[in-house]
Amino acid sequence: MSKRSAQIMMLLVVAALALSIVPATMAQQPEQAAGPELAAGNQMKKFGGALGAGIALIGGGLGIGLIGGKATEAIARQPEAAAAVQTAMIISAALIEGATFFAIIVGLLAVTL
Repeated sequence: MSKRSAQIMMLLVVAALALSIVPATMAQQPEQAAGPELAAGNQMKKFGGALGAGIALIGGGLGIGLIGGKATEAIARQPEAAAAVQTAMIISAALIEGATFFAIIVGLLAVTL
């Protein structure tokens, strides 16, 4: 099994485990005194926001990890271009991190609202 297929398999297992929580969440009956915040629609919205924030974190981590690995390879092959590669790596990592933070904030807003 290649490294890429192992990563995809692990991601599928994590997604299946996360989705297995949904029936247990939906089986709970909301209490009358608790109000509409425990309704099934709100629970799914909160679960979706949390799942989206988690996927954004996984994607951002994989992206920054790939950038770091490829930059290290590039510097090892051409040490004289290290400054240019490091600059491009830092800019790319910052852009990925900004997009990841934006996705996490949107996911957490879905959870809290």
